[in-house]
Amino acid sequence: MSIPQSGGGPIEHRDQLAEYLASGCKPDADDWRIGTEHEKFGYCKDAQKPIPYDGERSIRAVLEGLRDRYGWNEVLESGYLIGLEKDGANVSLEPGGALELSGAPLETIHQTCDEVNTHLREVKDIADEIGVGFIGLGAAPVWTHDQMPLMPKGRYKLMDAYMDRVGTSGTTMMRRTCTVQVNLDFGSEADMVQKFRVALALQPVATALFANSPFFEGKPNGMKSYRSWVWQHLDPARTGMLPFVFEDGFGFDRYVDYALDVPMYFVYRDGKYIDALGQSFRDFMKGELPAMPGQTPTLSDWADHLTTIFPEARIKQYMEMRGADGGPWRRICALPAFWTGLMYDQSSLDAAWDLVKYWDTETREAWRVEAGVRGLQAIVGGRRMIDLAAEVLDISRAGLKARARPGLGGMVQDERHFLHALEDSVETGKTPADELLEHYHGDWNGDLSRIYAEYSY
Repeated sequence: MSIPQSGGGPIEHRDQLAEYLASGCKPDADDWRIGTEHEKFGYCKDAQKPIPYDGERSIRAVLEGLRDRYGWNEVLESGYLIGLEKDGANVSLEPGGALELSGAPLETIHQTCDEVNTHLREVKDIADEIGVGFIGLGAAPVWTHDQMPLMPKGRYKLMDAYMDRVGTSGTTMMRRTCTVQVNLDFGSEADMVQKFRVALALQPVATALFANSPFFEGKPNGMKSYRSWVWQHLDPARTGMLPFVFEDGFGFDRYVDYALDVPMYFVYRDGKYIDALGQSFRDFMKGELPAMPGQTPTLSDWADHLTTIFPEARIKQYMEMRGADGGPWRRICALPAFWTGLMYDQSSLDAAWDLVKYWDTETREAWRVEAGVRGLQAIVGGRRMIDLAAEVLDISRAGLKARARPGLGGMVQDERHFLHALEDSVETGKTPADELLEHYHGDWNGDLSRIYAEYSY
């Protein structure tokens, strides 16, 4: 989850809202960067239970270890250590205690993978010393809601109180799901529109390829990506596939209209979160927000509000791909490679758009639902997901080849090898969820505790 935004003067007219989004445009493609975020569950190795915020074996102990040993700078809220920052990257806490790395904006997937590898090594060094493990899954496989502690962040306390009013799975999302996502740039409004449409339409392909949450509360849940199902039942006002993005005339201004109609969570002032649950940013613009009567927003308030919108892909001053389950190391690197190949080469972006441009709203939504349930075995309108995924991977692979970004001092000519984990899935028809279910029904003999020893980082 995002940290509070800062800076930005008062909003004096509505045009500033679209201008804020447009200010992220980078016309020179050489300036485009890749930012990868990934979350993982922490647990006590002996008891296989979630780690609390405080104590000898805790999230705070991990953060303090990273701070003291590896030179990260602490981020505090109301006296609590709730994050770290260094060299453009952030380590933060998800609501239920999952640890997230929000990576720096980097030029290549090679750099991203180095960043991920360094982070996981540092975390493991600290975690091993205190008897803690971390595991990459899309949903907590065994733990109940009551076993997952809520982290001491004001934003989370407000969200937790609101979630059950607007959907059935919000508190589950907060405490018991993890994701990996990539943040990418756009060059212009037209480029944003094309990328956004491709991102939304093909997000179910990422959901299927990265499906890694077939268990919940100690048993199979009947889905390949339970995390995807959770998001589908969270809050319809701020989630989904955004059909309006595919309408004629879509652009930054239309996204502003949508965002203004998403109910607010909070206003952040002087280090505190002010409850604005369910209130209107439009009223805030008029100085009529019940939580802060007579006051009007700043651009940092707008930036904060944009972080409370959770569609399958979203825009801020860059674009976020949000459809994948958290997973093992190879998949963390594969996710940014998958989307970079599709988005950062114009020929590949055009080919991806040609693949989906005639899909209607019902088709896109059907792929979203079926991907979560059946993964690569999904079928919509007679078309198989595994065939669609193979075609999309071909496009991504071509895009990475065209980018021709070498690694290992020139020993690796481009970034295509980061797709190997996904290519293996298409070749075998098995996602991580399928492999986990095979173990569960096979050599694990229904003993889900085996997942910790065999799938932790």
